[in-house]
Amino acid sequence: MTGHQAITLAVLVGVVGALILDRFRADVVALTGAAVLLMSGAVKPSQVEVAFASPAIIALAALFVIAYAMERSGLLDLAIRGGVWLARRAGATGIWVVMSLCGAVSAFLNNTPIVVLAAPVIRDVSTSVGLDPRRYLMPLSYLTVLGGCCTLIGTSTNLLVNDMARASGTASFTMFEIAPVGLAVALSGAAFLFFASGRLIRFDPQPAVDGEGDTLHPVPAVRSGAIGNAAVFAPEHRFHPWKALASLSVFIAAVTAATLGVAPIAATAFSGAVLLILIRVIDADEAYRGLRPEILMLIAGMVVIGVAMEETGLANAATERLVGAIGPLGPLVALVLFYGAALVLTELLSNATVAVLLTPVAVSLAEGLAVSPKPFVAAVMIAASAAFATPFGYQTNALVFQLGKYRYMDFVRVGLPLDLITWAAACIAIPVFFPF
Repeated sequence: MTGHQAITLAVLVGVVGALILDRFRADVVALTGAAVLLMSGAVKPSQVEVAFASPAIIALAALFVIAYAMERSGLLDLAIRGGVWLARRAGATGIWVVMSLCGAVSAFLNNTPIVVLAAPVIRDVSTSVGLDPRRYLMPLSYLTVLGGCCTLIGTSTNLLVNDMARASGTASFTMFEIAPVGLAVALSGAAFLFFASGRLIRFDPQPAVDGEGDTLHPVPAVRSGAIGNAAVFAPEHRFHPWKALASLSVFIAAVTAATLGVAPIAATAFSGAVLLILIRVIDADEAYRGLRPEILMLIAGMVVIGVAMEETGLANAATERLVGAIGPLGPLVALVLFYGAALVLTELLSNATVAVLLTPVAVSLAEGLAVSPKPFVAAVMIAASAAFATPFGYQTNALVFQLGKYRYMDFVRVGLPLDLITWAAACIAIPVFFPF
């Protein structure tokens, strides 16, 4: 092992350990690791320019701005109010319809603001019709995560994995190319949540059952307007028809243009974000507030570590050992094992971290097996998002964990079977739609 490889490995272990301990901000940890690699000479500044100017970073930043404009226009609040009207009239069925719609919207918009807006609504509506909100808040978070797996822009993970795979020489995914696999995973997960999640969450009182088959429980005392910190709740925005129409139209146009191949999503989304500023839907200061720099810097810092692994040869050395160990088992078994490893890592680390670490390995593993890399890249896309067994593996889980007063083991009891079901669904669907 060379000196630079040893330094890179030490930084990787240190960053992973710090992220698991969760005592420091994830973006600060990632940027600290990047700084050590740059100062040690393991990577040169010219080699990591891609980390801060990659198409994935540009696309994410622009999509965050467009989504923020839609939120500021009151469009999301209006949609949630429509969901409240439906849920109050249809009871448990209406609540599930609202949550399903939230999952569908998450295929195109970041799921965190959707859950921030919808979670207190689901809580209040379920309480008003005599249902325990704990029956619905956890599935709400899970459904939005599952929805994000269905398109290239549904989650930052998909954009990042696609960008890194392209840099490794793999053909890019189109906007909806991952959709068949994502839908198979989402539908299997949603069916499990609908039929089984209510039976797996532990409730202290003896429950009663309503006529629709949902469990009735005394509602726990939950502080109004708080998910750990009241600041995470977006204030209600007054509806501005012109701004709502403009932001929605720009978003649809950006996605459509990228889907039709007019320009990459980074270009169409960036142009759309700038257009919203020019036509005064939002001003420049508001656009900067919508950028979510903590996510962008986390991704950039982890990309630097990924570049160091590639440039020092550490990734190739690890992949050679991996191919030697599982290569003789065949590509399907390799895919199942690789997905499982990605799933376990995602339970411990952020999805961006797993995407950066495993995408180069996925490409190299496929090359070592002499098969198409797309099945393994698709496995990273799904596994790096669809990890459900802890309340802290995904931001929306942490939000509903506090709001619903769940126990940690509630997420294990529901999330672990959901992990296994989506693992099986993904490993069945991936070879069908992305042959080896």
